[in-house]
Amino acid sequence: MKGKLKGASVLIASAVLLGSSFYNFLPLDVIAKNDEKVNQSYGKVNANNHKIPPNARKNQEKKDIVTPEESTFFSTVTVEENSSYNTPSDGDLWPMAWSDDDMLYAANGDGKGFDLGAPWADIVVNRITGGHPATKNITGQRLSSGDQVGSVWNDPYEYNRKPTGMVSVDGVLYLAVQDLNKGGGWRAFNDAPSATILKSVDKGKTWEWDKKKPMFDNYLFTTIMFLDYGKDSENNTDGYVYAYGLDYNWRDSFIDTVPDPTGLYLARVPKDKVQDRSAWEFYSGDLNGKVKWTKNIKQKKPVLKDERRVYSHNLFAVNPDNSTVLSQGSIVYNKPLNRYIYTSWTEFTFEFYEAPTPWGPWKRFFSKDFGVYPWFENHHGGYGVVIPSKYISEDGTEMWLNSNTFMGGIQRYSLSFRKLKVAPYKKTEPTNERSDVNLALPTNSSNVTPISKYSAHFSHLNHLNDGVKNHSEDSWNGERKEEDWWGYTWSQAYHMNKVVYTTGNMYPDGGWFEDIKVQVRQNFKWVDVKNLKATPTYPNNQDAGKNQTYTFTFDKTWGDGVRIIGTPGGSATFTSIGELEVYYQ
Repeated sequence: MKGKLKGASVLIASAVLLGSSFYNFLPLDVIAKNDEKVNQSYGKVNANNHKIPPNARKNQEKKDIVTPEESTFFSTVTVEENSSYNTPSDGDLWPMAWSDDDMLYAANGDGKGFDLGAPWADIVVNRITGGHPATKNITGQRLSSGDQVGSVWNDPYEYNRKPTGMVSVDGVLYLAVQDLNKGGGWRAFNDAPSATILKSVDKGKTWEWDKKKPMFDNYLFTTIMFLDYGKDSENNTDGYVYAYGLDYNWRDSFIDTVPDPTGLYLARVPKDKVQDRSAWEFYSGDLNGKVKWTKNIKQKKPVLKDERRVYSHNLFAVNPDNSTVLSQGSIVYNKPLNRYIYTSWTEFTFEFYEAPTPWGPWKRFFSKDFGVYPWFENHHGGYGVVIPSKYISEDGTEMWLNSNTFMGGIQRYSLSFRKLKVAPYKKTEPTNERSDVNLALPTNSSNVTPISKYSAHFSHLNHLNDGVKNHSEDSWNGERKEEDWWGYTWSQAYHMNKVVYTTGNMYPDGGWFEDIKVQVRQNFKWVDVKNLKATPTYPNNQDAGKNQTYTFTFDKTWGDGVRIIGTPGGSATFTSIGELEVYYQ
C-alpha cells in the first residue's frame, strides 16, 4: 500500500542549504506561491457526488513489475533544466494542434489563456498567431472558453473541465475534454471519470458536441491524447485518427481514490467519424506491436506498460511519493527521425518514450530527475509535458516542450517552453589517437553530453566539463539512493584509458562515494573497465575532500559513453563533483 499523506493541505519540502538538509512544513498556498490557483482548483465538498470511484485499495508493492525496454535509438539526449521561455499567457496543460492555416491551436486549463485581461475559466481555447520558442516571440489570441467548450458531466461541485488532447484533420479541430476532480483537500486532481470530444469547423471559435452524455465514461480511456501527425495530420494517410488514453486518472492518484495508470492505450477512428463512439476501435494486441483491434473497450490492451514507481524511498516524508510514471502529456510523430515520441512526467521527473510505429514496441529513452521541492528559477520540472510538431526542427533533433508548475516556490503557469535535444544513434568506430586532449570538452568531441543518474541539484551539469575545478554540483534530491553516477555520452565512439575526477563540496550528510569504479558504454551496455587504479587512492568517505583530484587509469578500451559510478555516501546518500576529464594517453 502506498504511504501518502491523507486529508491535509500540507506539503513537506526540503533542500540542502549550507551542507545540511532542512525541512519546511508549508501550507499549500505558500508552496504554490499563488493562492488564486489553489482556490480556483478546489471546489466545495459535496457528499452527494453521484459517481463512486472504483476501489483502488490494493497491494501496489509488486515484486515483479512490467517495464519497457531501454531504447537504443538515441546516442545522446538532453533537456533544459528549466523553462527557458514563458509566453504572455495564463493556464496549464496546453494540448496543441497544427492546422491547415499554418496556425497552432492550444487549449489551456484553469486560466485566462492569451488574454490576461479576460475572465478566468476552467478551459480556454487559443490560437498561436506567431513566433517561435527559439526566438521567444510567441503571440496568441483567446478564442473561446468555459461553457462554450464542453460540458461538466459529473457533480459540478466536485469536477470541472480539463483539455487533454487536440488534433486537426482536413481543417477541422477536435478537442478532448475530461472531467477532473477539483474537490476539497487532497481529492483534487485524483480521479477523471468521464471525457468527450468536441468539434470546431471555424478554427476554435465555436464548438459542437453531444450534450446528452459523454463519449467515454466509468473511468475508462478518460485521458485522451491525440497522436500529432504534423500540420493538419498530413503525415498520416490511412484515413484514421489515432488517440492514446489512460484509465482512471491523468496521472498517479495521489490518495488512491482510483487505481494509478500504468498502461497507455491506443484507439483509432475513421477521420470523418471522430465523434461517433460506435466507430472507435481499441488496440488489443501485445506490447511488441502485434496489431489487433477490438470494438469492445473492456478488451483493450496497452501499447505501453510501465509499472515503475519513483520516489519510493525518501529521506523524509514527501507527498506525493511512490508515484507511477505514465501521465497526460503528448504523443508526436517526429517525421525527420521517423519516430513516435511520448512525453510523460511525475511530480519530480520527466519520462520519455519512443517507438517505430503508433503501436510500438515502445521503449524508454530518457528520464530526467528534478528532485523534491523546493525548486528554483533555474531548476524545475513540471506537469503536462507536450511537444507540438510545429516546433520540431527540420532534422528532427531539436524539439520544444511545454510543462507547467505552480509548486515548490516556482510559478510557470503559462505556455512555457524548454528545449529537448537528441542525437540518433549511428554505429561508429573509435579513431582517436593517443594525446593530451580532454575528450570531455565540447570543442574536442562529438555531441558530448554530461549525464547524471539523479538530479543535478543546482542545475549545473555543465560544471562537469567547463574546465573549472573549484566549483561544485551534487546529486542531492531527497531520495535514499543505493547507486549514483556522473559521466558523458557521445554520438561518436572513442578510445579511453584515463578519467580524472575532481570532487565538489563535502557536507556532513553526503558528497562522496562509499565505493567507486569506472564504466564505459559499449553497444548501450555499461561495462566495467579493467585494471582500474586510482592516484591518489580514493578514500571512500568524507576524507575525499573538497575539490580534490583523483586520477583513474585503466586498460585501453572504447565506448560512446563513460561514467564514474558507485554507492553514494552520507546519511543523505548523495555525491558531488567539480570536474570530470576523459583521456586516451
